Amino acid sequence: MPDRGGGPTGPRIRAGRPSRRARTLLMTLGVLAVLGMAFTMFAGFWTDWLWYRSVHYSSVFTTTLWTKIGLFFVFGLLMAVAVGVNIWLAHRLRPPLSAMSMEQQSLDRYRMGVAPYKKWLLLAVTALVGLIAGASAAGQWRTWLLWVNGVPFHQKDPQFHLDVSFYTFDLPWYRFLLGFGFATAILCLVAAALTHYLYGGLRVTSPGARATAAATGHLSVLLGVFVALKAVAYWLDRYGLAVKSSDFKATDDWAGLRYVDANAYLPAKTILFCIAVICALLFFATLWRRTWQLPVIGFGLMVLSAILIGGLYPAIVQKFQVQPNEQAKEAPYVQKNLKATREAYGIDATKVTEYPGKSSTPDKSTLRAKVGDAASIRILDPNVVSPTFQQLQQIRNYYGFPTNLDVDRYPAKDGKDQDTVIGLRELNLDGVPKNNWINDHFRYTHGYGVVAAKGTEAADGQPVFTEKDLPSKGDLPRYDQRVYYGEKTTTYSIVGGPQKEVDYSDDKGEKTTSYTGKSGVNLDNPLNRAAYAVAFNEPQILYSGAIGKGSRILYNRTPKERVEAVAPWLTIDGDAYPAVVNGRIQWIVDAYTTSNGYPYSSRTTLGDTTADSLTATNNSRTVVAQQNQVNYIRNSVKATVDAYTGDVKLYQWDTQDPVLKTWMRAFPGTVQPRTAISADLMAHLRYPQDLFKVQRELLTRYHVTDAQTFLTGSEVWQVPDDPANDSGSAVPPYYLSMKMPDQSREAFSLTSTYTPNGRDNLSAFMAVDSDPRTSDYGRIRVLKLPTSTTVDGPKQVQSKFNSESDIAETISLLSRGHSKVEYGNLLTVPLDGGLLYVEPVYVRGGSLKYPLLRKVLVTYGGKTAFKDTLDEALDAVFGVAGSTNPPDTGTTNPPTSANPTVQQALDEAQKAYDAGQKALQKADGPDWTAYDKAQKDLKDALKRAQEAEAKAGQSGGGKNGDGKNGDGKNGDGKNGDGKNGGGTKS
Repeated sequence: MPDRGGGPTGPRIRAGRPSRRARTLLMTLGVLAVLGMAFTMFAGFWTDWLWYRSVHYSSVFTTTLWTKIGLFFVFGLLMAVAVGVNIWLAHRLRPPLSAMSMEQQSLDRYRMGVAPYKKWLLLAVTALVGLIAGASAAGQWRTWLLWVNGVPFHQKDPQFHLDVSFYTFDLPWYRFLLGFGFATAILCLVAAALTHYLYGGLRVTSPGARATAAATGHLSVLLGVFVALKAVAYWLDRYGLAVKSSDFKATDDWAGLRYVDANAYLPAKTILFCIAVICALLFFATLWRRTWQLPVIGFGLMVLSAILIGGLYPAIVQKFQVQPNEQAKEAPYVQKNLKATREAYGIDATKVTEYPGKSSTPDKSTLRAKVGDAASIRILDPNVVSPTFQQLQQIRNYYGFPTNLDVDRYPAKDGKDQDTVIGLRELNLDGVPKNNWINDHFRYTHGYGVVAAKGTEAADGQPVFTEKDLPSKGDLPRYDQRVYYGEKTTTYSIVGGPQKEVDYSDDKGEKTTSYTGKSGVNLDNPLNRAAYAVAFNEPQILYSGAIGKGSRILYNRTPKERVEAVAPWLTIDGDAYPAVVNGRIQWIVDAYTTSNGYPYSSRTTLGDTTADSLTATNNSRTVVAQQNQVNYIRNSVKATVDAYTGDVKLYQWDTQDPVLKTWMRAFPGTVQPRTAISADLMAHLRYPQDLFKVQRELLTRYHVTDAQTFLTGSEVWQVPDDPANDSGSAVPPYYLSMKMPDQSREAFSLTSTYTPNGRDNLSAFMAVDSDPRTSDYGRIRVLKLPTSTTVDGPKQVQSKFNSESDIAETISLLSRGHSKVEYGNLLTVPLDGGLLYVEPVYVRGGSLKYPLLRKVLVTYGGKTAFKDTLDEALDAVFGVAGSTNPPDTGTTNPPTSANPTVQQALDEAQKAYDAGQKALQKADGPDWTAYDKAQKDLKDALKRAQEAEAKAGQSGGGKNGDGKNGDGKNGDGKNGDGKNGGGTKS
């Protein structure tokens, strides 16, 4: 019998081949892998669509998507067809018999290897180049939408007299088309040349002609197309001169034509355009002449012309015409740059006024009463007191405040607006008692309430809260206090289902709630749950029992990312701020339209320009657009994000901005008209900080309107470094209600200072009206100080402050032990021709982990005061005696009085003063609790002494004062002005 066991005569099993079961398993795994990848891609698309639909901006998603798809297929198909047709044509034009040579014999092997797969190889190559080209084109969706929807600026450039829209909307699209054309021509040329070489149309080492007539004609046409595109490039380069950047000693960010551009490069580009057109025609002529001799000569001429005319000639003009008389040659072009830059950045209406910098009033005491009219001086620094808010108003560990609070204005009890420091008690998951998936995403979902304090007052070093506690109560009108969307809310939450949420806690225990808003995406649908489980890489979303009917997932919860998502064509300001508007907490977000194509306008890098000492030290304070370069910017949109519902609303703010009008045509219905802004919301809008910082930086040079002065550089300013911060970065601008010399009343303003380039004395003060309810909103005023005299700048003021012995001794005393002194914002206020500087000084004690206001520095007219309160410091600077001031530091002999009641009060005041000094001088650092108690006792004792003294004087002015004994023996005599009549000597 034959061997059935696999011997020599039995059936053999093929070694290494997997079994049918294994093959089935591998195929199944492969299919599952493909389906998994497909569903992962689908999950990202689906969740994006659901999110845009939930915020009612689905048109943004669809418009962007279809634009990308259209560009991808159109340009991908164009590239694929162009390359494919040229490969097919080169193959069709191959010679029937290839020459017998070693080169061709080597290529025969490749031709035989390719022959069975020619069609598939052609499809693969064309598909690959099509995918790459399509993906590149899809990234140009913004350029396409701007070109299709562009509206005119109704402003013309001074060189070519074309509307500015040509440079901002048209030229970028033409340049993309040109770049695509070059890429297509090069790929077609390479593909055709390789195909001709493979099939014998081109020869490298074979004897005889190097190319067949068919190959010569085909490649010549492609080269002709390439040179024709170069001719178009030369023509567009002429217009590109109006927006090109160049190195110029007057400014590093110069854009636009200079003398050498207008008189050398411009004619050179025109000549090169003509040469390129002729060269392209010579290449096309090879279809009939079948020789490359003339086209090669023409191409060589074009290259030589590009070197001589496009490179050498402009260098000669610059060297021998411009440099010997640069100011005269460049002045007309600098004047164009000055005008265009000021218009593009909205600083053309800046009012520059000469300001003496020194008061003309001999008696400074008369100015004390004018300080209140000049400004509502804000001594509460929003960039310092966040830890104080945290300590006093956090209430629970799972709440937190942003690193930098915000300044707004709210009506006081007298009906007038007062500067207010405001922050939201947002959710802080780091403080949750026990972190797990349920707690982090279901139980702790939102913050609670507004905390606000008067900007101009402090009590025992602490903020005077106008809205506080939990639930919040105070002077603000009633509002919905839950904060589901905020700057610190960066994770997703699932709300509205069977799982109750922690609302807040009080003495009676924990309060719970359930979200009733319509925000977020509904998770009732299993497909939605699966998509989010994949998108967030969280499988529990798919099967968790905590998710049920009515559950909704909230994400993209910071105001900035929500506005960026619904308006991807806007640049977002780095600082969103909250406001109570019509019974809701609304985040207000400023947004900008920008362009890099405004002719003659100098460029600025937004990330660098908007950076300051706050962005350098606090990661939570972002800058706009990082390294995005622009030369046109407008605060064209004001956006709001509801802290409870997450609703995003965009309002047209700049009704004249052509860039915004273009985007509104591209995305109709997304931006509401300016008239839709309610009066309550209007009261909280303000001039944005990042735009102010961009304009501030530009005005260091462009406050000058005369080209000759601009070229000399004698009037260049700089933004000073923050004197209260060691980061070496620019001082941030400050919001302050103040009155400029030409204003009749205080206005909510954004302010900053300038110093001369390379020096520390003050050269100018800048302010912009930030209240949109006034007709002056957005008006920039600059007070320019005389160059013949020096006025102390912020750094010098801080230096003198630190160097005064009495102040330095007090600072040293306050810094003992583990205490730390922190300087607040150094505010500058114009007053009677001079400048008043005010700086709050905070102390963070060893036992207290938060800063308290302990001293206030005031400087005016060379005189400095360092007191416990702003009023005391102002009184000291202006020579006005304060009736309730505590005794000066160093007083050892207590005041005396013959009146026993007064004397007792004075003795108690002295004891309180001594107790306060002892509390400050403890070896292990100041005891701030004891110091605060001593200061309170001191004030109470002085008040009792004053009241007793007044009472004694009143009795002396009665029967014994003006009566029988008043003007007689006891009135003005021994007892009149002495012991009994005029009061007590103390």
